[in-house]
Amino acid sequence: MNLNQIHNVYFIGIGGIGMSNLARYFKNIGKQVAGYDKTPTALTKELEQSGIAIHFEDNVALIPKDFKVENTLVIITPAVPKLHSEWNYFLDNAFEVKKRAEVLGIITKDTFCFAVAGTHGKTTTSSILGHILYESGADVTAFIGGIVENYNSNLIGSGKTITVVEADEFDRSFLHLHPNIACITSMDADHLDIYGTSDAIEESFIEFADKIQDKSKLFITTDLPLKGVTVAVDEDSVYTAFNVRIDNGSYVFDIKTPKGILKDFRFGLPGRHNLMNALMAIAMAEIFGTPTDAIATALASFKGVKRRFSYQIKSDNLVYIDDYAHHPTEIDAVHQAVRELYPTKKVLAIFQPHLFSRTKDFADDFAASLSKFDELLLMEIYPARELPIEGINSSWLLNKIDNQHKKLVLKENIIANILESDAQVIVTIGAGDIGEMVVSIKEALNETI
Repeated sequence: MNLNQIHNVYFIGIGGIGMSNLARYFKNIGKQVAGYDKTPTALTKELEQSGIAIHFEDNVALIPKDFKVENTLVIITPAVPKLHSEWNYFLDNAFEVKKRAEVLGIITKDTFCFAVAGTHGKTTTSSILGHILYESGADVTAFIGGIVENYNSNLIGSGKTITVVEADEFDRSFLHLHPNIACITSMDADHLDIYGTSDAIEESFIEFADKIQDKSKLFITTDLPLKGVTVAVDEDSVYTAFNVRIDNGSYVFDIKTPKGILKDFRFGLPGRHNLMNALMAIAMAEIFGTPTDAIATALASFKGVKRRFSYQIKSDNLVYIDDYAHHPTEIDAVHQAVRELYPTKKVLAIFQPHLFSRTKDFADDFAASLSKFDELLLMEIYPARELPIEGINSSWLLNKIDNQHKKLVLKENIIANILESDAQVIVTIGAGDIGEMVVSIKEALNETI
């Protein structure tokens, strides 16, 4: 398919974080863009303000007439149900209908592509890399699975020759991509509802890694069963961050590279996992030829990604942090960062599990991770795309958690329960609609300061 011959792009599920950055991209390169989504959100409002027509009822009559003609590309999200009438209209009338991953594959085939893969860390790593390349003057577009604070957008740049993409393992989407340089941040088991076994996930990552024939262009952590350039913090590898210290709330560190030692890099995001993400981005930018000074300057100015250890309140007597963590490994990373920054303070975590299948598959690991916090409020499971699984609920998970100060709470009672706590550090965690409660929680807490 030749994108140059496409005049109109219609999105079914335009408000998703991954779909909306594609919509912005096609708008930027001069295509007519419109779409459907189930509900209005802040993202759909921003898209409408940019001139994109969006409606919120599954109704073929609401599709703009300009999009019912040839040279229209239709992009769907995997979340769309098979009986969706607009989707079936386009299929029945022989339109070009593609999954988002397939379209990213087409775009990356015609550009120099950086692909960031891994069960955790994709969004932060690709954001840092996109920011470094953009700030260094590269002709780049970075498609990000979160809102980057520096740009208040999930799209960085409007370049036509270089792309940065998150290589998503869900539904094996990353196998559509055409990467020139890639990294794999982790290969933990996840999405077992799709893959079935952890071995199947590993096989899929190996297949992705094989897309990079020149292994000097594939960056990996030291624990992965792959050939590539190793990257690590405080352990021997090809790229190593060492002499790590905290100065005025930021990490300052040195880097061992194949070309020598780089001194005094500064990075403002807390947590060793974020330091690792930064190092992956630095290694990829360095092998591409980005000047060291430009890398260091951009890294120091990176402000982070919304819902990735995002400070909502940061005062002497109260800290409120929000994070998207929805896997035990990610929760452990949040806990590590909080303990490193606030070793003597009481920490309250509010967690909303995401997916019945993930809760079932990793129940013991979730229990171990959540037991580490001083106090825990556990919400009901956010179902997302799933139907309930008998016997799998938050009460079942709560019983596995070894924490004397744990409680199951309904969504409508969250704020009241938070205000009853004497914790000095509060963390909301999860990938469901807990993110929509952050503003209300912040407002309620601000009134107590």
